[in-house]
Amino acid sequence: MASGDVFDSEAKYPVTSRVNLFTMFRLGLFQMGLSMMSILTLGVLNRVMIQEIAIPATLVALVLALPAFVAPSRIWFGQMSDAKPLWGYHRTAYVWVGAAIFAIAAFLAVQVMWQLNSAVASAGGWTWTTDTIGWTALLSLVFAIYGLGICASGTAFAALLVDISEEDNRSKVVGVVWSMLMVGIIVGAILSSKLLPSEITATNLQAAVNRLFIIVPAIVFGLAIIATLGVEKKYSLYTSRSTLVNREDSITLSAAWKILTASPQTGLFFTFLVVMTLCLFMQDPILEPYAGQVFKMPLAESTKLNIYYGTGLLIAYAVAGFLIVPRLGKRKSARLGCMLVALCAALLGISGFTANAAFLKLSLVLFGLATGFLTTAAISLMLDLTAAEAAGTFIGAWGLAQSISRGVAVVIGGTLLDIGRRTLPSLELAYGLIFALEAVGMVVSIGFLNRVNVTEFQTSTKQAIASVLESDLD
Repeated sequence: MASGDVFDSEAKYPVTSRVNLFTMFRLGLFQMGLSMMSILTLGVLNRVMIQEIAIPATLVALVLALPAFVAPSRIWFGQMSDAKPLWGYHRTAYVWVGAAIFAIAAFLAVQVMWQLNSAVASAGGWTWTTDTIGWTALLSLVFAIYGLGICASGTAFAALLVDISEEDNRSKVVGVVWSMLMVGIIVGAILSSKLLPSEITATNLQAAVNRLFIIVPAIVFGLAIIATLGVEKKYSLYTSRSTLVNREDSITLSAAWKILTASPQTGLFFTFLVVMTLCLFMQDPILEPYAGQVFKMPLAESTKLNIYYGTGLLIAYAVAGFLIVPRLGKRKSARLGCMLVALCAALLGISGFTANAAFLKLSLVLFGLATGFLTTAAISLMLDLTAAEAAGTFIGAWGLAQSISRGVAVVIGGTLLDIGRRTLPSLELAYGLIFALEAVGMVVSIGFLNRVNVTEFQTSTKQAIASVLESDLD
């Protein structure tokens, strides 16, 4: 394909300078867009399907979790971006194509949801009929395609961060880029609350949600382009770091898998990511319903709760990335973050018994602070546990751990809510059960983190890379 000024036919580009602060913030625009999309799906669609359309929470959680369950594709997308430049670039084109796919799929998902709503209304309430089964299956397919777009773009983007950063500035890159993710949560929450009417009726709901899902995905696609345009060409160190870059036939999926599984540390850190992410996001599908049912907040107000959570995250990313993690160390910082998240999850559960909205908002700010602290440390450690020769593959594996566990967390959260509402005497206890399990799981994750050793990982992967090169020569 023609490349012009945007895409060069050559995958070799000179490194002219070290990535600067402005470029870090520009890269963060991509993360900002992803979090805005998350607000649309887990914030708006989640509540509309559960509360306005009255679809069972377990089914809604399963459908919304499908983008996470296609996460095994991340390893393939990562390996492809390592080995097969698209339009001359290892990362950028994958980011753009993936962003186009998930933006279009998000709008299509809403249109299918309205058809499902009509089928539910025709049946006089939720029940399994030919129409509801058919539209649910189609909605699931669209969400799976949405997830593939997220996997392709997100994996390539994270690999790009490895390519442009060094160990000494990695926590700063993570802090800045992920702080923009929190800006996206705040912006997404504000946009959603402004574009959605304060009083929801059957006549205005569909038009308002449709407009929201046209405007926001279009903005997000534009942000993906602005964030990455020219960055790989100017700052990527991939070609100078990788001993396999001139032998792309050697970076097969099987070779990448051999490098990926060479160190037991990979499995330990993978398990830590799974447990940690599971506990961070179990409340995702139930937070807005929690605000609506326990605190009696309207839809527009409950969507704004993400602002409080996002504010805490934003502060934590800035402080942790530039001040705490470089001084305390990545693993120690992650361990402290796990303990703080466990404490704040308990506070969220306690807030329900007070029925005090101010207490809930304060708890969300604190939960955001703890989550941002933990995430900065864990992602910085994750980028260290990545081999240059297979950066995309490793990022795909870490993304798989996070995505699968986040999907499972959504399903567990929705399922536990249904079980709790049926078996426990109050809504406060039903929601509190979920927050309590989050706190316990976060403490468990510390056990896996304590066994992670970056030096051992680097030694094992270097030996595996040498083995790949030797077998290729043989």
